Amino acid sequence: MPSFPRAADASTRNTQLRANLRHATHTIRAKRATAVAELDDWSRLRAAGAAIKDRTLRHLDHYLERLESAVTAAGGHVHWAADAEEANRIVTELVQATGEREVVKVKSMATQEIGLNSALATAGITAYETDLAELIVQLGDDLPSHILVPAIHRNRGEIRDIFAERMAQWGRPAPEGLTDAPADLAEAARLHLREKFLNAKVGISGANFMVAETGTLVVVESEGNGRMCLTLPETLISVVGIEKVVPTFQDLEVFLQLLPRSSTAERMNPYTSTWTGTTDEDGPRAFHLVLLDNGRTDTLADTVGRQALRCIRCSACLNVCPVYERAGGHAYGSAYPGPIGAILTPQLRGTGSEVDASLPYASSLCGACYEVCPVAIDIPEVLVHLRERVVEGGPASVRGTRTVIKPAKGHAAERAAMRAARWTLDHPRVLRTGQRLASRTRRFHPRRLPGPGRAWSDTRELPRVPEESFRDWWQRTRGESRTEGRKTT
Repeated sequence: MPSFPRAADASTRNTQLRANLRHATHTIRAKRATAVAELDDWSRLRAAGAAIKDRTLRHLDHYLERLESAVTAAGGHVHWAADAEEANRIVTELVQATGEREVVKVKSMATQEIGLNSALATAGITAYETDLAELIVQLGDDLPSHILVPAIHRNRGEIRDIFAERMAQWGRPAPEGLTDAPADLAEAARLHLREKFLNAKVGISGANFMVAETGTLVVVESEGNGRMCLTLPETLISVVGIEKVVPTFQDLEVFLQLLPRSSTAERMNPYTSTWTGTTDEDGPRAFHLVLLDNGRTDTLADTVGRQALRCIRCSACLNVCPVYERAGGHAYGSAYPGPIGAILTPQLRGTGSEVDASLPYASSLCGACYEVCPVAIDIPEVLVHLRERVVEGGPASVRGTRTVIKPAKGHAAERAAMRAARWTLDHPRVLRTGQRLASRTRRFHPRRLPGPGRAWSDTRELPRVPEESFRDWWQRTRGESRTEGRKTT
């Protein structure tokens, strides 16, 4: 993937994409604001959600071991995956052990993060997405661009064309004369997916939450496809990030109020599915839970950045972000786009690549994301913290080992400028001389910066230098009178 600025430079030129995103994000955030305003105690719920997450993360090892014991006692099997490669290997082997070559999937950010579909395809196993938006993305040979609405970058006409052209290659074809009416598109998807649900022997899911005290997993959704995948197959495999655990059902209650209003602007989710291990003659006969680390313990070791692990994947931050609205989700080069992706991805993957090093800069730092976050993640604070890491390097945890990472490439000029600024601000006489020199030569100042500064001034206007500095103005207008006043006294 190219760096975010280069990817965004291309995506912002796509007028159809920008129109689709503007319409969708404005609609979702307006509905969310109405839903949140209905609760007088929203701020207290938000604080409670943040407190529960922080407490859980402080004692994550304890709650994960408690979860493992509860799941095992309920008839499930727990697998631990240190990274994406190990998680993909575990899931692939579990599917191969059933003898099946096809699986149905519930929408899952964790499986997108690790590239599970590609890993299964390499092993000759076909994964069918059953979430409507994920189905659109899969049929269109596309990538998700939004956490909640993966096909937000597509309009109804584009979706109709994808269904008409590609459905037959994956199973039941689209009906003849398919229109772009929402009801017709939904019916086409329903007929196409029904065959998958009835024939599937293996289901793969993620989970929104895991309850440590009982070993219960929770999936919330709006379409019902999730419940079909969780109940009809004989084998269920759930891949879940370790940060999704909550201690008790009482804690879960808080998040079941926060999540639907912040994500889909609903008072409660239409489908809230919970399952605990296996039960004879009811649901899957075998249940496997794959607990995924993949950089999460490294993130937990960062006292500033760890708050990103509070995220409940509501996508509210994406819908208010002016950068996401214009650039779209693909520019982030990750399963996690938008503001949360800009702080989560560089911590999970590190800042060694061009795209990951650029993500902390994919923000105007306006703070709108923090205001809407239902678990009070201070995204601007983490962005600034990660920018410092990119430019200066410093201590960090990598695969569980404390190390010192080097500064990212391309920031030598920035570091030199910051050192020069620090030295100048430490020497008032030099600062005053520089200010006066800048004022006297202001007619010769360029409108655009040369060299490395050119990229900055391509999209910004250089501020005009005033005729005199504030210090000189203060001395001229206030300084003399105050001096005379002290003499008189």
